Amino acid sequence: MVLQSEKTGGAVGGRCVALAMFSLMLIGFGSETCGASSARDVQAAFDKKQYREALDLIDQVTKEKGAQPELRRLKVRSLILLGKPKDALPEYERLEQDVKQEDRALLKEVALGFVYVLIKDMREQMRGAAYTALKDIDSPDTIPALEDGLSDGSGLVRALAAEALGRLEAGRRSPRLRNALEDQAGLVKVTVLKALGKSSDRSVIPLLEKALKDEQPAVRLAAAGALYHTGQTALWDVIQKSASAPNPEERAAALRMVGELKDARGLPILLEAMTNPQPSVRGAAASALGDLGTLQGIPALEQALEDKIPAVKTSAAISLGELGGKDSLAALRKALTDRNPVVKAAVVSALLRVEEPFDSIAQELYDLVLNNDPGTRSAAGKAAGRAHGANTRAAVEFLAGLLKDPIPRPRIAAARALGQIGGVEALSILKAALHDEDDAVRATVGGAIVRIMGRTKPVLNPVKS
Repeated sequence: MVLQSEKTGGAVGGRCVALAMFSLMLIGFGSETCGASSARDVQAAFDKKQYREALDLIDQVTKEKGAQPELRRLKVRSLILLGKPKDALPEYERLEQDVKQEDRALLKEVALGFVYVLIKDMREQMRGAAYTALKDIDSPDTIPALEDGLSDGSGLVRALAAEALGRLEAGRRSPRLRNALEDQAGLVKVTVLKALGKSSDRSVIPLLEKALKDEQPAVRLAAAGALYHTGQTALWDVIQKSASAPNPEERAAALRMVGELKDARGLPILLEAMTNPQPSVRGAAASALGDLGTLQGIPALEQALEDKIPAVKTSAAISLGELGGKDSLAALRKALTDRNPVVKAAVVSALLRVEEPFDSIAQELYDLVLNNDPGTRSAAGKAAGRAHGANTRAAVEFLAGLLKDPIPRPRIAAARALGQIGGVEALSILKAALHDEDDAVRATVGGAIVRIMGRTKPVLNPVKS
């Protein structure tokens, strides 16, 4: 009996152990299923655009199972779509460190987040910074936001949006861009006309011809220039007549257009205007000679480097840089001694355009960033953005220093310049600058990052563990 009882107890105990083990397996299976279900719930909430709920679910799953890369990515995207790029940035940085690899697609979203969050900002300056960044990005992906910018309350912002759309072939086909010809601001209409003039779509011609009858001279002039671009070269006579208008503002606008049209008949018109007693006319002519692109304008531009008006000298220097003539080096080096810092910055810009060694102008650049005027320091940053070839590395180092300027304006200039000339080596500099305290700087930095990523290939394992 005792033996039988022991056998029975052993059998029962064995069954209990088996049941307990089976129960533990069920509990474990249920736990894994719950975790997987939570991850699916996060994705489902995100797909339904319920981003706050997705963030709550991510926090729950993270507490139970730790931070998973895919959930981190969803957290970053949710924060961006909620208009919180500043919160998304440290989450992205933690993800990058965890996986030890740059996630370019996600970094692009973070960078754009700092731009898009400002397009509805109450401050005109911030919206202007955002649309300038979108213009620099130069991507069809930005077209919906740019079209929205055409209804902004500021004429300057609407003009920026129109200019950005005009740079894109798909943007020039936008019905909303064409409708902007009804805008009340002449600046916007002029910008739209210049954009449509670059279109190969012949259906825009009636719109351009209608604008020839606009009450504003600047709009009529822009319409004539746009129609010239479509092949109606007879309108050259209208532009030529405006280039001798008694109103200095109208005359200056016409002279700039003469340069943009690149018609050889414009050379004598511009050379004559270089001797006009009105500084704004001389400055416009000097700028137009650079756009016209003929080396025959170099002697007049070199002479203009000695003009009494700094704005004229600045335009002349920039045009000499655009023409790229090595024959102008002596005149440009002489102009480096100009006492006006903005003129000096323009001369530095020209010398970098013609690939003078960075070391030869480095002292002047660093002197400019010690100037008390933020505008002068900004001009120095813009000048460094003209570097290319062998000068690029030194210019990037210079701009990295300017990103630490105490005033936002020079930092904005530095960020834009880095976006123009920087390669993958500039990305780490710009990523750090996304932490800048100023909204406009961060938006500009975001645009620069996207611009660089659009023209460079990723480097494997750029993140150090």
